[in-house]
Amino acid sequence: MTSRAHDAADAVSRRAWTPPAGKPPLSSRLLRATWRGLPVKRYEVGWEPELTVPGADGSPLVTDHYFPRAEGDFPTLLVRSPYGRGLPWSPMYGVLFAEQGFHVVLQSCRGTGGSGGTFDLWRNEAADGRATVSWLRSQPWFTGTLGTIGPSYLGYVQWALALDPPPELKAMVVQVGLHDPYALFHTNGVLQLENALAVAAGMTYQHRGFVPFVRATLRLRRRLREITTARPLRGAHASALGGEVPWLDDVMAHADAEHPYWHGASLGAAAEGLSVPTGLITGWSDALVDQTFEQYGRLRKAGCETALLVGPWTHTSALQQGWPDVFAESLAWLRAHLCGDRSGLRPTPVRVHVGGDDTWRDLDDWPQSPGATTAWFPVPEGHLIRQAPTDHGPVASFRYDPADPTPSLGGPLLSPAAGPRDNGTLEARADVLTFTGPPLTEPVDVIGPVSARLSISTDTGHADVFTRLCDVDAQGRSVNVCDGVAPVRTTGQAPSEVTVPMSATAHRFAAGHRIRWQISGGAHPRYARNPGTGESRVDAVDFTPVHITVHGDSALTLPHA
Repeated sequence: MTSRAHDAADAVSRRAWTPPAGKPPLSSRLLRATWRGLPVKRYEVGWEPELTVPGADGSPLVTDHYFPRAEGDFPTLLVRSPYGRGLPWSPMYGVLFAEQGFHVVLQSCRGTGGSGGTFDLWRNEAADGRATVSWLRSQPWFTGTLGTIGPSYLGYVQWALALDPPPELKAMVVQVGLHDPYALFHTNGVLQLENALAVAAGMTYQHRGFVPFVRATLRLRRRLREITTARPLRGAHASALGGEVPWLDDVMAHADAEHPYWHGASLGAAAEGLSVPTGLITGWSDALVDQTFEQYGRLRKAGCETALLVGPWTHTSALQQGWPDVFAESLAWLRAHLCGDRSGLRPTPVRVHVGGDDTWRDLDDWPQSPGATTAWFPVPEGHLIRQAPTDHGPVASFRYDPADPTPSLGGPLLSPAAGPRDNGTLEARADVLTFTGPPLTEPVDVIGPVSARLSISTDTGHADVFTRLCDVDAQGRSVNVCDGVAPVRTTGQAPSEVTVPMSATAHRFAAGHRIRWQISGGAHPRYARNPGTGESRVDAVDFTPVHITVHGDSALTLPHA
């Protein structure tokens, strides 16, 4: 059969499809009715629930199909989720995008939401994604034009499909998305404890329905201190999560990124040769913001058409308060690359929200060229200066006690506790150092990756260093901007140098404000405590306090426009 004849036969087949009469679930329609600031609905929406799609090994993958109730051909969006197919995914992706003229295939990953097989975190997504596309090819309404969309782990499954993209895949939208599970659970070998527990609650309960998930989340919150202060940490989560979560023990115990356990987990390579146009969306306080920047960098290097939106959001608020912006950005990208309508695209590849003055800025790239930076240096009495000191001796020291750990406050988390916070109470602690610059005579824009070079000595040889950039206003209120953590290993009394990536920011320090550099020995329970003994954080029972000294050849490096 010739290509033209095949297309004609295919069109006849699609016209022969009779849409079912089902409406989307009532709960989805009710939630949809509460949203404001979204585009006007173009089509009524139909629903085919609980279709069975064979996975790579034949496991039945339960799938819902949303579609516009109208004549004509429409592109298809594939959304694969381990969190169920109900709220909020049904209205956010199924209903809203079908209203705008897309078939939406919303599927539960294997072992979740009624799908067969066993959920094994990242190990089956590439094969099951390809199997689902194979099933799509046999559907009478499928035109051969496919896009993918989704947040968090729903972004991971997109990268899995992009490892070997099918020819039908014409666009992707990765929202607050994951590509490297190791980096979600560990930072430079330091366990991200609070995020690990939040992921476990979501993976274990969200696909079971809204009520079980809320109960599990509240139970985890009530028992968070009990779990995170347990000695040892291993297995302490079982009481709050309703039993053992074997994969959680595994990810917590394997702090080394090179361990065979993590082989094949990262899908960063998917972006390196990709030609599928990919839109990226994140927030400054998103726990996965650095992964999004990595994705953008790889796509740009590969010459792939890409766009980046960074808003004033956390991982969850991007899909709540930020949803009108996130939806509009996503819809414009999909219309451009699946429907040929580029009228909604931004003129520049990058748009970032600038904190401090609550504005948006369009940029040609991220980070900006040529990448100019300014160094700030700590000196005694808690001052932060621009002139490099000649004395590289001790500047200040403090005692970190893992039995009374420095608490975490705000920052990039998966929980509602994420984001900017008043650091006043935290900075009043004896185990937190602050170095503060003079009042600024004019605004200072910090735009790009922030880092710290720390010269550290300890009395035990084993410690962490947590470092944070803060904006201090004219009233003395100190608010976190970005931060980072790294382990430190020292020998004897000689200082060791460690460079700590502190993520990135776009922030304006207003005239009259001051730049503050905050340094401590941890941020608990966001990060698991360093026991001070060299023992595993997961298995440690005995703790040893450590004296940490900061030396004068340390520096805070800030990028600027």
